[in-house]
Amino acid sequence: IEVAHSPSGVFLYQRKYTLDLLTETGMLGCKPIDTPLEPNTHLKGQEGDPVDKGSYQRLVGRLIYLSHTRPDITFAVSMVSQYMHDPHSTHLEAVYRILRYLKSAPGRGILFSKHGHWRVDCFTDADWAGCPDDRKSTSGYCTFVGGNLNSWKSKKQSAVARSSAEAEFRAMAHGICELLWVRGLLQDLGLPTDPPMRLYCDNKSAISIVHNPVQHDRTKHIEIDRHFIKEKMEAGVICIPFVKSGSQLADIFTKELGFKIFNPIVSKLGMSNIYA
Repeated sequence: IEVAHSPSGVFLYQRKYTLDLLTETGMLGCKPIDTPLEPNTHLKGQEGDPVDKGSYQRLVGRLIYLSHTRPDITFAVSMVSQYMHDPHSTHLEAVYRILRYLKSAPGRGILFSKHGHWRVDCFTDADWAGCPDDRKSTSGYCTFVGGNLNSWKSKKQSAVARSSAEAEFRAMAHGICELLWVRGLLQDLGLPTDPPMRLYCDNKSAISIVHNPVQHDRTKHIEIDRHFIKEKMEAGVICIPFVKSGSQLADIFTKELGFKIFNPIVSKLGMSNIYA
């Protein structure tokens, strides 16, 4: 990981690592593209011809390390890593598409700068039943400390969600756990926080269930997560404001997006190109 200091702040990036990866895979002269995944497409198991497992695993492993400073490829890498046990040609093509995307901006990274506050925010989202193999949903979140991107995650949920609200609730619970961990870390470091921490969600049904104390049959399957979220909200630890889908930054961690939606989110995450 490379570090660059400037009057704007501290910039973390992996340009040399990216160029070395492109060179070793023979993709340094490839035609760049705008997004790491084709919009509105879903990978499936055992599509196409089998490919060498060892080579596929090594390549995906290097992309996993690169995602430490490239949240823009996190969802794509999460998708291709699900087939490391039995990779096929369609999965390898998706990996090469990620490499073509990296060619478009090998020096892209994360900028950390002063914003005049220590507010802790989190954006959470879920793609309901997005996996065509088992119909499981994907959770995604990203946290900001003082206006700077601090952590992010994209992961398929462990169980099938029976409703979009259930998928959103699981994503919200994961986001709250991350917020609590970040708050504890800041307290250990003796740094101030501006309570309450904000958890942004774009699902009005999920937000309404949190604020509704009445338990009914439709929410029995999410009862534990509902009580966990409600407890933290009533204690003043978090608040859950609604955010429009167009401003939901966690979208980039849950689904394939077109360039017109993808690029503005990348900019709002605080990512830029060192040689832009």
